[in-house]
Amino acid sequence: MMEAGLSFFVGIIGNVISVLVFLSPIGTLRRIVKHKSTEDFQSLPYVCTLLNSSLWTYYGISKPGGLLVATVNGFGIFVEAVYVALFLVYAPRNTRVKTGILVGILDVGFVAAAIAVTQLALESDTRIGAIGLMGSGLNIIMYGSPLAAMKTVVRTKRVEYMPFSLSFFLFLNGGIWAFYALLVHDFFLGVPNGIGFLLGTAQLLLYAIYKNAKPSNHSATLEGLMEQGWQKEPLISPLQ
Repeated sequence: MMEAGLSFFVGIIGNVISVLVFLSPIGTLRRIVKHKSTEDFQSLPYVCTLLNSSLWTYYGISKPGGLLVATVNGFGIFVEAVYVALFLVYAPRNTRVKTGILVGILDVGFVAAAIAVTQLALESDTRIGAIGLMGSGLNIIMYGSPLAAMKTVVRTKRVEYMPFSLSFFLFLNGGIWAFYALLVHDFFLGVPNGIGFLLGTAQLLLYAIYKNAKPSNHSATLEGLMEQGWQKEPLISPLQ
């Protein structure tokens, strides 16, 4: 009973942190609405996060005791759908078409196929394992973004390429959900969130090392990178 109460408490904290992560792009989205243009922002991070949230919501619904995973990712579906809708409204025509195709393939087609196949072809435990494997795999793939940011920081000696708040939330979000996964003995939640925690820790260490370092000459524009900085981080969803 004590372990169950602790896991629920940790899960609630994880939900609060994950909601903050989901809402972190609001400033960027306000700018899009204000200017009625998506400018140089890309829709792919939103589309992928919507897919991620959908898979983990399905996982939470399918798994006994997965309520906390399902609820926060259900919220993520709503938020990310709003973000994607803004791209479909304010992006240039070519971007709207590409975004619509991505949504159709990934967020509608792939999710529908995953639900149909796992429901029709797999039994209870095997179904849960297949869904968890898909969600974990997608999370791990999305971690390519923070790795690229870390490489850029080391090369340029500029922490502007890796905003502190994003690194801190990657560390915090990954850590709390990895702890939750340990408490509930959930391998599929534990592995990607453990990786997220380690990457967040490494980013914070890099930040401490390079925050006062003399920057190397680099031609990239900081302003654009900082504006899109949050898009370079995975919004870990079950992890949320």
